[in-house]
Amino acid sequence: MDEIKVGGFAQERFAPVREAFAANLRSGADLGASFAATVDGETVVDIWGGWADPERTRPWARDTLVNVYSTTKTMTALTALLVADRGELDFDAPVARYWPEFAQNGKAGVKVSHLMSHSSGLSGWKEPIAKQDLYDWDKVTSLLAAQAPYWEPGTAIGYHALTQGYLVGEVVRRITGKTLGTVFREEIAEPLGADFHIGLPASEDARVADLIPPPPGTAVGDGEQSELSANMSSNPGIDVSATRTRAWRAAEIPAAGGQGNARSIAEVHVLLANGGVAKGKRLLSEAGCRKALELQIEGPDLVLGAPARFGMGFGLAGGLLPLPNPNTIFWGGYGGSLAIIDMDARASFGYAMNRMAPTTTGDARGLGLAMGMWTALAG
Repeated sequence: MDEIKVGGFAQERFAPVREAFAANLRSGADLGASFAATVDGETVVDIWGGWADPERTRPWARDTLVNVYSTTKTMTALTALLVADRGELDFDAPVARYWPEFAQNGKAGVKVSHLMSHSSGLSGWKEPIAKQDLYDWDKVTSLLAAQAPYWEPGTAIGYHALTQGYLVGEVVRRITGKTLGTVFREEIAEPLGADFHIGLPASEDARVADLIPPPPGTAVGDGEQSELSANMSSNPGIDVSATRTRAWRAAEIPAAGGQGNARSIAEVHVLLANGGVAKGKRLLSEAGCRKALELQIEGPDLVLGAPARFGMGFGLAGGLLPLPNPNTIFWGGYGGSLAIIDMDARASFGYAMNRMAPTTTGDARGLGLAMGMWTALAG
C-alpha cells in the first residue's frame, strides 16, 4: 500500500494521471499538491495529497489553498476578456482612453492589447520600489503611468512579471469603478462557486499552504541576468516568505498574488474551454473566449530570454511550450503552478503545489500530468 494518500477522485481512464501524481509525492518532487481536470465542463480528475507545510504537521486537504504566483495572470486575463466581451473594453484602444494619465512619456499610442501580451515596454519599474510598495496600488500604478517604456511598445515581448496585473487591473478599475479582484470575485468566482482569490480574506488564512522556495542558487534573480531581467527580479526582489504574510494575501496583486488550488483553476477555466459556459451559466460569448487565441506577438522574450508567443493574455502553443492541440492557451506560475485550456478538446487542467521548482512559468510536474490527460483523451 502507498504510504502517501491521494485524496479525491480520477475517472477510470485517467487512473495513470492519478498514479503519476502519487509518484511525484512519493519521490519528493512534490511535498503537497493538487491537480484537477475538466472535459466538456465536467470535472473528471480532482486529486490532492501530501503536506501543506514543510514541518509536515498539516495534511494537504480538499480545500487547501496556495499562492500560485503567475497562474494568477490567467484569472486577470479572463476578467479583462469578460469586460471586453460586454463591450466596455476595446483591446485595440489606447490605454489612455480609459486611463488618461498613462499617456505620459510617449505612451499615448500604447494599446490595451500591448498590456495583455507583455509587449508594452513596461516590464518593471524604473523608480526603485520596496516590497511593501506592491501593496500600494495607487503608488505602483502612478509610477507606471509616469514612466517611459523600456522598448518601443508592440515591437517585442518582455515578460511583465509583476507589472502586468497592475496595468490591466487599473484599466479594469477605470472602466468598472471596482478593483480587478472585486470584479473577478463578483462576476466569475462567486457565480461559479470557485475557490480562487485575488485578495484573500483573513478568515481563509488557516487554509493556505506554505510555499517552499526553490533551492539556493536556482531562484529567480540568481545567476547572470540581462538588465531587464535584473530589473524584473530585483526591483523589488522576490521574497517567497512574503506569501505567508497577511499583507501579501490581502493585497490585490493580480499578476502574482492569487490564492487557489487545482480545482478552482480548472473549474474557472471551464469558461474558456467550453465557449463561455460553466456550471450551466453563460458568462462570455464564444467569440469573447476565442479572442484569447488571437496571436498578438511572437519572438524572443527580452526578460525571460526564451521564445514566446502571446495571445490575448495567455501563452499560445509553440512558444515556451509545444502542445498537442493548436487551440490551446496556458500560463504558469513561479515555482510550478499551471493552467492549461484546450479549446479543441474542451478541456481545462489545473496544478498547484507548495514545493517550488526554479522555473518562472510552470514545470515538468504539472505539464507531465497534463500530458497524461492528453494521452488518455487521445486513447
